[in-house]
Amino acid sequence: MENRAVVIIGAGSGIGRQAALALHAAGYRVALAGRREEALGETAAATGGSDESVLVAPCDVTEPESVRELFERCLERFGRVDVLVNNAGVFGAAAPFDEISHQQWSEVVNTNLTGAFLCAQEAFRHMKQGGGGRIINNGSLSAHTPRPHAAAYTATKHAITGLTKAISLEGRAYGIACGQIDVGNAATDMTAAMSHGVLQADGSVAAEPTMDVRNVAEAVVFMAGLPLDANVQFMTVMATTMPFIGRG
Repeated sequence: MENRAVVIIGAGSGIGRQAALALHAAGYRVALAGRREEALGETAAATGGSDESVLVAPCDVTEPESVRELFERCLERFGRVDVLVNNAGVFGAAAPFDEISHQQWSEVVNTNLTGAFLCAQEAFRHMKQGGGGRIINNGSLSAHTPRPHAAAYTATKHAITGLTKAISLEGRAYGIACGQIDVGNAATDMTAAMSHGVLQADGSVAAEPTMDVRNVAEAVVFMAGLPLDANVQFMTVMATTMPFIGRG
């Protein structure tokens, strides 16, 4: 993996940071992308890597020009783009369906769906020219079933599944593999409320089990390391006893 280069979106914290650390440890050169340059710098420092193996690349995934510049910087530094970990995402404000504002809806859609599309599209273009590559989209258990008061997040994660399938279909001719990892209750800042108590489908509030986020990072490394003639189309990694299967 020494010469392979991976772009990691949302690398400043949570799943993105842990995936970056695990991929770098596995021998990848990593481009760390996200809005917060300081947080990306902290991830870079945690890798212990040199400038030759780590690129800090602030990026706003909702802006096409910013995404284009991200991939150009990766090519300038590493000469190639082999893998995209498409991980940017926000949960948005929790609110009953009829109380979600247009602004709240748009903020979630712009980051979770449009941002994922723009990053995947730019990666696809470079991989097509380079003879292939792999795109790993971060879905969610919400790509299968919703939580209460999370319509925007749920809708975008269902849409990510459609995006993953579309990329897989159109990537066949160019050696581009695309898979999706659906995560349930990895312990990050974004899911901190889970262990304290969150709204359930029956209206109650209950704490939910979480799992170490490094489990997700290891899954990303596995998916990234497959030869391009093999693909994990969909993978679910979740806290074993969280309320998902059955009635909770």
